[in-house]
Formats: sequence, C-alpha cells, structure tokens
Amino acid sequence: MAHIHLPDGVFSLQWVIIWWALALAVLAIALLVARRQTFTTQRLTTAALLAAVSFSISQVNIPFAGGVHMNLTPLIGILAGPAIGSLIVLIVNILSAAIGHGGWGLIGANTIVNVSEVVSAYYLFYYATRRFELFTRGAVAAFGGLLVGNVLSVLIIVISGIQGSTLSGSALLVFTLQVPLLNLVVAVGEAILTGFVVEYLGKVRRDLLALRDLAGD
Repeated sequence: MAHIHLPDGVFSLQWVIIWWALALAVLAIALLVARRQTFTTQRLTTAALLAAVSFSISQVNIPFAGGVHMNLTPLIGILAGPAIGSLIVLIVNILSAAIGHGGWGLIGANTIVNVSEVVSAYYLFYYATRRFELFTRGAVAAFGGLLVGNVLSVLIIVISGIQGSTLSGSALLVFTLQVPLLNLVVAVGEAILTGFVVEYLGKVRRDLLALRDLAGD
C-alpha cells in the first residue's frame, strides 16, 4: 500500500490543514454518492469485514528493506466500491493513527492517497479489464491502484515539504522515490494475492463481485 509513515510535526500546519480539507471534501462526495446506492445487510457486513481485515493485515510487518506492509486497499475498492471504500480507508487510517502508525495530522493526506487506490482499483477491475479472467483483472487492478497511490504519496510529500529538512524540490523527490519503489516491489505480491482472492470469490461468492448492479453504478 501507499501510506505516508511520518509522525506529526513533519508537515507544516498549513499543509496538514490543506490535506485534511481536501480529504473531507472527497469524503463528503463519497457520502453523497453512498446515499444514492442500495444498501443490504451483505454490503454492510462486507464493509465491516474489509475494515477489520485491512487494519489487521496492515499491522503485519514484512521483513523487506527495513519493513513494509500490505493493507489490501485495492481489494476494498473491488468489493466495496469507491464510495463505501473511501469511508473504510478513513476508519482504517484513524485506527492506525491511534496506535502510532502515522500521525493524526497525516490522516487527511493518507486518506486521499488510499482513496485514490480504492477508486483506481474499482474502475480498473470493473471497466478497463472486464474482458480478462478474474485473476488477471484482480491483479492488474490491485497493482494499478497501488501505483496511483504511491505516485500520489510522493507528490504530497514533495509539495508539502519536510519541516527541518534541507531537502526540497528535485532533491526531496529523488530521496522520497526510494520508498514507493520498494512499495511497488511488495505491490506485485499484493496484486497476486488480490488476484487469487478475487478468483476464489468468483467461484464461491460471485455475488460479491456484482457491485455495479448492487450499487447502481
């Protein structure tokens, strides 16, 4: 996943407020869209399970290049859709900040990043790759979503700057690129995992992948 693992105080208050404001605007749109959708007990249960699974797996450290983790945001997009998925990643980010996994001030920026993964994966899965088999659709959607999220996280860091650091502009960009490049290596594994999960659900619970019909999209 893409996640800005920085403590409070790294971004200036100005940028913390800006990213929070943008995140709240995105979430407001998500709420408006969600109000027009059809909600069933199954959809609500799925959303709750996705939030729990995402938070739980994000706490599992993968011993690669100092430690990385997954959180299955693309799978959230595929199974919950953009609107509900956006609310799920907000909850996961709040829970993560509560245990010190990123600062409270970074929730806004991280929510924007994760929403981009959710939305990208949803559209890649249900529109761009619908002619392919489920495994390929899931894997491509997951990697594409994670790629978008990593690019956006780098842009947010470069635009915001890091307080107390002498790096800025292109120098900060080069330094920051190390993290998303490592994340994309792990993204290959998450893409494969997502592909297998989607393929399995297609065999045993195909209804969970009929989101466009259920959501009225």
